[in-house]
Amino acid sequence: MFDFRELWKYKENSRIEAKKAVGGLPESIWETYSAFANTSGGVILLGVEELADKSLSSVWIPDADMLIEDFLYRLGDGKTVSADILNSDSIRKEISDGNEIVIITVPKAGRDMRPIYIGSDPYSGTYKREGEADIRCTRDEVSEMLRASGRMGQCCEPASQEEDI
Repeated sequence: MFDFRELWKYKENSRIEAKKAVGGLPESIWETYSAFANTSGGVILLGVEELADKSLSSVWIPDADMLIEDFLYRLGDGKTVSADILNSDSIRKEISDGNEIVIITVPKAGRDMRPIYIGSDPYSGTYKREGEADIRCTRDEVSEMLRASGRMGQCCEPASQEEDI
């Protein structure tokens, strides 16, 4: 469990991602959501920046409730990501150094749900977490997830690899 009074003790890693979010919901949040869901789960911190020494620090965000509202709307719109795997306890607000931050806990998706991907094409929108990076999955990795879930051929056959003549 995080002690948000001592946020500076934490660093980004395979299970923690910090996003400043001062200008609104960052688009990169969806890559992280996909990566955490397809790997081991993790925590996305909005209103938190990574400093030069790699420690974390809260920043002032104009409207934490609006960030949550925007995130939930996009999560459920059916166009942004393939599935909402969060529960009612997955999103909350905390205070750190006098600033409100948003904590989104993304669980590891069940085998039958993977891959969790951005947009409508799992082959271009599926990510995994490696260290503190969100990495796009290869076609083979996506195909393996689809086979394991029993959804191969149901949602998205691989695009043809034929060359134009």
